Amino acid sequence: MKKLVLVVLVAFTAFTSWAVATTGFVGFFRELLAGPAGWQVLVDVTIALTLVLSWMARDARRHGRAFLPYLLLTLGAGSIGPLLYLLLAPRRGGEQG
Repeated sequence: MKKLVLVVLVAFTAFTSWAVATTGFVGFFRELLAGPAGWQVLVDVTIALTLVLSWMARDARRHGRAFLPYLLLTLGAGSIGPLLYLLLAPRRGGEQG
């Protein structure tokens, strides 16, 4: 599982970096919000990441992990925060790599 998370994290971080480098940070949002399809994607991702952040907060509290760095990373970089949270999670009983 962690190998898959690592592959997705690296690929998505590279893609995100390329998109922001190509359009600029402000341009990224300008293009995203240029039409109703972009707004729909933004609202959908906001809903999904809010649900993920809710789970992450409970999971971090339950396992004594820091939550704030992942919250800030998620707010600034989207799915990169939760992917990193999963990647850096300590192994628990029954999990395989």
